[in-house]
Amino acid sequence: MNVSPPIYLDNHATTRCDPRVVAAMLPYFDEIYGNAASTTHLPGRQARQAVDDARERLARCLGASPQTIYFTSGATESNNLAILGYLRRLNRPGHIITTAIEHTSVLEPIEAARSLGFDVTILPPAPVDSEEGGRITPEAFLQAVRPDTVFASVGLANNEIGVIQPLQQIAEICRDKGIILHTDATQAVGKIPLDVAELGIDLMSFSAHKLYGPKGIGAIFVAKRRPPLRVAPLILGGGHERGLRSGTLNVPGIVGFAAALELCCCEREAESHRLRSLRDLLFRLLKGGLGDEIALNGPALERSDLRLPGNLNVRFRRLEGETLLLHLPHLAMSSGSACSSATAKPSHVLLALGLSEQEARASIRIGLGRFNTEEDVRTAAASIIEVTKTLLGDDGNR
Repeated sequence: MNVSPPIYLDNHATTRCDPRVVAAMLPYFDEIYGNAASTTHLPGRQARQAVDDARERLARCLGASPQTIYFTSGATESNNLAILGYLRRLNRPGHIITTAIEHTSVLEPIEAARSLGFDVTILPPAPVDSEEGGRITPEAFLQAVRPDTVFASVGLANNEIGVIQPLQQIAEICRDKGIILHTDATQAVGKIPLDVAELGIDLMSFSAHKLYGPKGIGAIFVAKRRPPLRVAPLILGGGHERGLRSGTLNVPGIVGFAAALELCCCEREAESHRLRSLRDLLFRLLKGGLGDEIALNGPALERSDLRLPGNLNVRFRRLEGETLLLHLPHLAMSSGSACSSATAKPSHVLLALGLSEQEARASIRIGLGRFNTEEDVRTAAASIIEVTKTLLGDDGNR
């Protein structure tokens, strides 16, 4: 029996690998398959050349130098490397600033830094009912700075509510105060304009599978500074990536990473406009069909400068998100954080916005992407409205 695949609306969790990216990767599985560290023979040199070329292409898309890009297994590793790698090399206690809506791969390494003697301030975001719901203002960040503040980690764009932080202004504060600034840009790279030099950041984490590339490959940007910015490796044995990250390089993944980011950069402006239009249409349809039964989480949709173009996070007044998803098997969506949706805990991001546990559990995240169509949006809206009304009952009662 043929079963139609669900309409995929979870592009913040991961994305489909673009067929053009797959085509770029294929030769590096069975034709050019050498180890990029084995350069005494032609197959190894070919693999090394592919890695060098991909590094240059990635750097070009980010306004960076190739020497500042180091490959990892993904953004989780990159976040751990940036945070713990820098703090361990610093080798002296101090104060750290982060935000309450960071990914757990940022919050947990920072929590681990407490055992190294660091003190931590976790900034709350603007509340959910404000136009800038989820944002950390530069003023709030500046107020948190202390004379002993040495490090900060502020995500560029959030994976649940799509809020975009004023990172350039925060970076200016960090430069003035001598604070090293890290950003988890996993959700932002390829989706919004990004130039590391203009942002003024020191460390940046990102990965390929959020931008229509393969899983299992990520990178860390380490800015050139005087004196040099020192990061201690977390993985030892082999000295790969100029000693920062040992392990045989994932050549097909690296090639696919570069191909994916180049496609995003070339198509970003038109794609952003298309996704905003689809996202806004979806919310209008849901609001028109459900009225006060549904509300927006995160910044106002009309503030395109504050929210990722494909992000929609909504909560239901009298219905749990998990219950709704169970009745919509033909729609692939997420209730709460994609990386913790298998747990019973409500989203820490939504709780930080000021929502109650019940309101957080009543929320779903919809992530529109490259392969979604207007038909997908209209089908999804009609299904959500129909199921919601059925679950609530025609008279508005369960």
